[in-house]
Amino acid sequence: MKICIYGAGAIGGYLGVELSRVPGLDISLIARGPHLAAIKEHGLKLQIGGEEHVASLTATSNPEQLGPQDYVIVALKSHQGWESADKMTCLLGPKTAVVTCQNGVPWWYFHNLDSQYRDLRLASVDPDDRQWKMIGPERAIGCVVYPATEITEPGVIKHYYGNKFALGEPSGESTPRCEKLSEAMQAAGLKAPVLPHIRNEIWLKLWGNLCFNPISALTRATLDVIATEPGTRTLSRAMMMEAQHIAVRLGVHFRVDVERRINGAASVGPHRTSMLQDLEKGRAMEIDALLTAVQEMGRMVDRETPHIDSVLALVQQLGVTQGLYPVFPVPEPADQIAEAAVD
Repeated sequence: MKICIYGAGAIGGYLGVELSRVPGLDISLIARGPHLAAIKEHGLKLQIGGEEHVASLTATSNPEQLGPQDYVIVALKSHQGWESADKMTCLLGPKTAVVTCQNGVPWWYFHNLDSQYRDLRLASVDPDDRQWKMIGPERAIGCVVYPATEITEPGVIKHYYGNKFALGEPSGESTPRCEKLSEAMQAAGLKAPVLPHIRNEIWLKLWGNLCFNPISALTRATLDVIATEPGTRTLSRAMMMEAQHIAVRLGVHFRVDVERRINGAASVGPHRTSMLQDLEKGRAMEIDALLTAVQEMGRMVDRETPHIDSVLALVQQLGVTQGLYPVFPVPEPADQIAEAAVD
């Protein structure tokens, strides 16, 4: 089985090392800059559970060197995935599945959705339908990422907690391609359940990301503070309730209530969200997939989102003034290390 991980950053690299232990899997990585150079010279190092594992993997910045794959796992931020869509096409054979291992609302969200909104496109995450046309929604498998990892230096990834990657077809079917990927990931010691309603899981994680991430960037506060300080907790709850009204209109079911979701975030402790980490490290912040897409869907279902709108305007302005808000279609610098958000 050939698996290419497109974006061997914190999450993609973690996946790559773990999957490399499974016999019969041919794992390759797409990376850039100093991170790629370090992987080529010393292998990819994963620090986990007090141990360090080193994997010698095929790594390149040029997908054309790899040829068609069985699976392409996209572990880029949403805007990076959009920018890279044309470069992925050389990896796509007739039956290649593309696994969107990303935070926020995926570009294929409305594909095969059993509602009046079936096959609608989201301009906020896929301007000009670039990924819809170049990759094709029929290839998509959803993936919700739960581990927390970080690149501590080029070629070195530290794992903090979590090993769950929830998978699911947009149609809700249990397909052989999804089951085979789940089996491979479980053989690597990961939790990879195949869910019949992957959008429920997407929203459960997005529910927290859409408030905790921008509030942390605006205040520099950690997750435990945001979720317990009365003012930011109240704001988070208001944003989450606006989002829940939209999601329910789209057929989503939340298996926990808003207070339990916020308390769960508080229990994580003094964690710096991915958006705060990006701000501190001068990397482009992932705003549109977490916030703008929710605002767009709110307009679609006739729900007002005043709290989301206000926080979105503030964090967009922060991103613009810091030069960290990617505006389509301007690509990022070639040496930007791609990595998935992992809150």
